[in-house]
Amino acid sequence: MARPVRTVAILAPPGVQLLDVCGPLDVFAEANTQAGREAYRLLVIASSRGPVTSSSGARLMADHTIGDEIAATIDTLLVAGSPHAPDVRLAAPALQWLRTTALAARRYGSVCSGAFFLAAAGLLNGRRVATHWAVAERLAAIHPSVKIDEDAIYVRDGKLRTAAGVTAGLDLALALVEEDLGRELAKRVAAQLVMFFKRPGGQMQFSRKGEAALAGRSALQEVQRFIAANPAADHGVPALAARLGLSPRHFARLFRHEIGITPAAWVEQARVAAARRLLEAGQEAPKQVAALCGFTDADTLRRAFMRQVGVSPADYRRQFARAA
Repeated sequence: MARPVRTVAILAPPGVQLLDVCGPLDVFAEANTQAGREAYRLLVIASSRGPVTSSSGARLMADHTIGDEIAATIDTLLVAGSPHAPDVRLAAPALQWLRTTALAARRYGSVCSGAFFLAAAGLLNGRRVATHWAVAERLAAIHPSVKIDEDAIYVRDGKLRTAAGVTAGLDLALALVEEDLGRELAKRVAAQLVMFFKRPGGQMQFSRKGEAALAGRSALQEVQRFIAANPAADHGVPALAARLGLSPRHFARLFRHEIGITPAAWVEQARVAAARRLLEAGQEAPKQVAALCGFTDADTLRRAFMRQVGVSPADYRRQFARAA
């Protein structure tokens, strides 16, 4: 019995990020090599005729445009993202093609900010999705019915598959290969491409979102600068209030009103940010990092780190520590 050749089509919108297209294509191409046959037929589709100019300025020649008679042959349809996806508007015929083709395909999805195009086509209403952490809030604001998992590398929801930022497109493609061709072949693909078979942690470990940022009136900003510069100092509300000559209750109320979070939450964010820098430098042990950043012990650091970053300090160091 003949084994199926699955057609994977990637829609490249104007200003596309090349890695959103080329990364998944290389994963599927390597799957063909490891399978010893054409398991996947790979196509790039443009929304209009002519070369697609990418965000880097390089031009991509698509195999087809949305007007070509290819929709019925597509097994998997993915939509690539672009740095300006939230502000790019596909024409009505392109959105209609996207909706019709996606619903007819066995599965469909997006890489990075490509989720904006799926949402504009009405394909994400009430669905759980992943997208780049930096645009997740904007996607939620424009399309409030979409359920966004800000930390996920990729998400599977029925026939929908969505991936987080840029390189997560490789993770998504590898997961699709595992679905189709099995775990062992997908592992061989990962080994050949020198990538994680299952990436540890979520995408928030790459994000600086949620780090303590200066806000509020100048006196409060001075307090915030002091906390950031001296993470190991006593930053309880009484000590911080004393720096401004305020009562602890008034200081806590003023801080929360102007900054939007409690002093304790801001202090934790600042201490975790300091811990990230030390772990990236890769010289101190976790116990030392904890002490230098104001945590009572390594376990307290670990719990705060998991809340803020989504991975343990040890896993973070393994990923991001500078080489000695």
